[in-house]
Amino acid sequence: MVRLVLGIETSCDETGAAVMDETGVILGESLHSQKEVHLKTGGIIPTIAQQLHRENIGRVVQEAMERSSISPSQLSAVATTVKPGLALCLGIGLDFSLSFVKKHQKPFIPIHHMEAHALTVRMLQPVVFPFLVLLVSGGHSLLALARGIDDFLLLGQTLDEAPGDAMDKVARRLSLIKHPKCSTISGGQAIELLAQDGDRLKFHFRPPMGAHYDCNFSFAGLRNQVKMTIQKKEAEEGVEPGTLLSCVNDIAAAMQHTVAFHIAKRTHRAILFCKAQGLLPSFNPTLVVSGGVASNQYIRKTLKIVTDATGLDLLCPPSKLCTDNGVMIAWNGVERLREGKGILSYTDVVHYEPKAPLGVDITAEVEAAAIKLPPLKLKIMD
Repeated sequence: MVRLVLGIETSCDETGAAVMDETGVILGESLHSQKEVHLKTGGIIPTIAQQLHRENIGRVVQEAMERSSISPSQLSAVATTVKPGLALCLGIGLDFSLSFVKKHQKPFIPIHHMEAHALTVRMLQPVVFPFLVLLVSGGHSLLALARGIDDFLLLGQTLDEAPGDAMDKVARRLSLIKHPKCSTISGGQAIELLAQDGDRLKFHFRPPMGAHYDCNFSFAGLRNQVKMTIQKKEAEEGVEPGTLLSCVNDIAAAMQHTVAFHIAKRTHRAILFCKAQGLLPSFNPTLVVSGGVASNQYIRKTLKIVTDATGLDLLCPPSKLCTDNGVMIAWNGVERLREGKGILSYTDVVHYEPKAPLGVDITAEVEAAAIKLPPLKLKIMD
């Protein structure tokens, strides 16, 4: 009898559900994105996100179940994101799931959102542990070594904000929503699109943390550099804030390059640290890149230069699996069900955790190793 898992995701601005069998076959899925609403409000307002999850979760789960032709009685377990994320949003998914498992008397599997992102690639191909993971999104930025489905070593993380958040804020400051090419896409996507027609050499932004020989990230200082440049250009062009600048493509290209450069440098150091400590296998060592920002092709190409130079395979799930969805939660549930890890009874008390670190933090050891990087030309050819 093949076991079946229902996965539910509500940690931020996507309401997702999927039914999957234990071989990784998606039997039915549904996703409700709130992106258009948050684009209009200029960012995610937790109370609005919560209300949209509340309005849509029942329908989304029902659609996933109907598309899979599976009844609740046939499910082996329900897996739901309970950490980390926006408290109000996590609460909707958890409350719905706990009612569901109680009603149908099914086991419950609480899921760590970052672990789910990290392991999605194993649904698509047999990536063996250990492997290096880079998670870059609107809410997260971290490097970790995955040693098992619930065994991670944290090598570095953002000290302030995530790259997707920084790009979204710059896109808002540039009023890219007024650009005819960008009116319906996220800020990060708008930066990537306009950067294709920009000259990154027209502006120089200092890469963050150049004197820090660790694997942590910082994007707030870069965002401020870009904002100061925008102010300067507005004064030069004699335009009010909120007006599209003539050099918007060049600013987008320069910012995107600096973000990619910073991510690539930290990842390069993480690879060298893992190799020096014997943490990666000598045969087919792998870097898995996931999270919404992982769909940025310029960032992927920059990382490919690093993995080619260090002898790693670079693996990225397809773009639709890089952003938040129910499929990755169902898959993480499947992996836990197979190994019998973290499976609770429908009677157990479960709480959500808005802040939840990934794995064991060894960032101090990485910093102490103080690895200086060999020169590596991070030049992307068009």
